[in-house]
Amino acid sequence: MRRLAGSWIFLLIFLLLDIYVFQALKIVAVGWAPKTRMIVYGIYWGISVVSLTLMLSIAFTNYESWHKLLRTYAFAIVIGLFLAKILASVFFMADDVRRVVQWAGSFIFPSWNPKNNGSTTGITRSMFLSWAGLAIGGGLFSSLLYGFSNKYKYNLQKLSLSFSNLPSAFKGFKIIHISDIHSGSFTDKEAVKKGIDKINQQNADVILFTGDLVNNSAEEMKEYMDIFSGLKAKHGVFATLGNHDYGFPSGETKEEVRQKQLANAEEVKAVHKQLGWKLLSNEHAMIERDGEHIALLGIDNTSAKANFPSFGKLPEAHAPAKDSPFKILMSHDPSHWNAEVTADFKDIDLTLAGHTHGMQFGVEIPGFRWSPVKYVYKQWAGLYEQANQKLYVNRGFGFIGYPGRVGILPEITLIELT
Repeated sequence: MRRLAGSWIFLLIFLLLDIYVFQALKIVAVGWAPKTRMIVYGIYWGISVVSLTLMLSIAFTNYESWHKLLRTYAFAIVIGLFLAKILASVFFMADDVRRVVQWAGSFIFPSWNPKNNGSTTGITRSMFLSWAGLAIGGGLFSSLLYGFSNKYKYNLQKLSLSFSNLPSAFKGFKIIHISDIHSGSFTDKEAVKKGIDKINQQNADVILFTGDLVNNSAEEMKEYMDIFSGLKAKHGVFATLGNHDYGFPSGETKEEVRQKQLANAEEVKAVHKQLGWKLLSNEHAMIERDGEHIALLGIDNTSAKANFPSFGKLPEAHAPAKDSPFKILMSHDPSHWNAEVTADFKDIDLTLAGHTHGMQFGVEIPGFRWSPVKYVYKQWAGLYEQANQKLYVNRGFGFIGYPGRVGILPEITLIELT
């Protein structure tokens, strides 16, 4: 009942937004030829009717039974249109507020009344704000549509990291770091295989995966087992769990939910074993090279954010490796770095994380990086340093929710230790 009520409220908001945005469209279309206006109006309401129909179908049919491709894109288009219209409405509302203030002020200051200002030339403020809102809202929606084509464009990010305490045998040691596979979102096996081939072409010494193998269920990996089992590195593939690997079960008590999460994680752990990957669940492993070694630590998902599961036990993973000269930690959620690592484990040299995906939306150009996720996570993509410790946040190999990438491409990280 609550879900149905929420669906009707969302539909009502969407319809009101349609009507509101249409008022701005009528303002900018004032000088157009009647036939042109009718064509544009028809296209606008045609798109609105289709999106409303999709929303009704999502809300009142067995949405989960839809084909994965249709389900993914239908949801993304509806939400994309909604966000675009919200953004456009900010400009229209600014104009409406301006006009209300102008109207109210004209009773005290007659010169504020547009009728007393004489004739004006050029574009009016209302026309300008209407055009600006439509252009920016349309630009957002267009960029989201374009982003559909980027979801399998794997970007190889190379960096060299220097550590004074790195054993000499590990100079030049190459690490491939990937994160957030989200196999349940994939719809193109051949495209995913090209990403795996790209990883193998780097001839890395070790591959480290920092969690979120699935969206929710171990079943999602069935179709892709043959592809991901093909990952190869000299010292193998190591992995840890992310928040999605625990699923999203419901229960009457917190303890019931917790037990269901752990049960889901056990099924995902079994998939790692079938893939031939070594899962580090609050554990460590030693990597040896030419008589020297470094420690690799991996913990279950741990977050400083209250809405994510935290099952990590870093002290358990760290204690057996405390005497190792160099330590790498795999921890899915980057908020864990400042919450525990930099505070209590200053001998952990390099932490690898993922989780944020860079929100799959943002801007990255030389000298400037931005994504909405930066307002939630202090460390959201790329390299961060504090004293002698380093954190690298991978932008994610896969995607979830929105089936695309705008400005933040899926990432394969190649780290060379020096």
